[in-house]
Amino acid sequence: MSTRALRTAASGMYAQELNIEVISNNIANINTTGFKKNRAEFQDLMYQQVAVNPLNSSTPGVAGQATNEIQVGNGVQPTSTEKVFKQGDITATNNQLDLAIQGDGFFQVKKPDGTFAYTRDGSFKVNSEGKIVTSGGYELEPSLTLDENALGVTIGKDGTVTVQQVGGGSYVLGNIELARFMNQGGLSALGDNLYAQTDASGTPIIGTPGANGFGELQQGYLESSNVDIVEEMISMITAQRAYEINSKTVQTVQDMMTMANNLKKS
Repeated sequence: MSTRALRTAASGMYAQELNIEVISNNIANINTTGFKKNRAEFQDLMYQQVAVNPLNSSTPGVAGQATNEIQVGNGVQPTSTEKVFKQGDITATNNQLDLAIQGDGFFQVKKPDGTFAYTRDGSFKVNSEGKIVTSGGYELEPSLTLDENALGVTIGKDGTVTVQQVGGGSYVLGNIELARFMNQGGLSALGDNLYAQTDASGTPIIGTPGANGFGELQQGYLESSNVDIVEEMISMITAQRAYEINSKTVQTVQDMMTMANNLKKS
């Protein structure tokens, strides 16, 4: 019995250690553009049927009673960490290539190996070839290239990109499209503010911003992290207390085992 209690307490300590790691990652990314917080999820372990006989049938003068069985759990285990895609605050930057998505959707970018990734970070730049890319150098898809005569860029809420030229002329360069998923919580985080599709997320649905459930684009704005520092601090305190109580459980079991050993010796 004491061994089971030690294992159960140890599983609780490990679970809260992982919980603290998730919370600390959230807090560390509180200023990361477009960051979505993580949430650790847990489930209880299998249960065992333990026989309990409140009255010993061998006791003189006491009738034997049927043995009862109760379920005793074996602790907890981490199952997954889930991204919470709640909308972050929209903050003004006045940079013409900064884009925030107000609503559902992701920007689609192309990686060097030709595969696609998805991001909510709209802090775009122009590379040496005139292509619009992310801060990490990944090219926006569909590709948009500015020429040497481009003086400025206007991006509509529907993703229409209009280029102002030197001399006063303008033309429509193209359209920015968004991607969304049936289960965005199933996306795999790659780092660099990028996500990859998985079997759990499903295939991307490509569409026009502001139509068919896609969010609108806001030029000159960026989406902030959706981490709530007060909520994370409360979660951290809760996890710390749970870890402390589990460690006290270990100490209590140790004291009980010591007491039992002393009784045997006496």
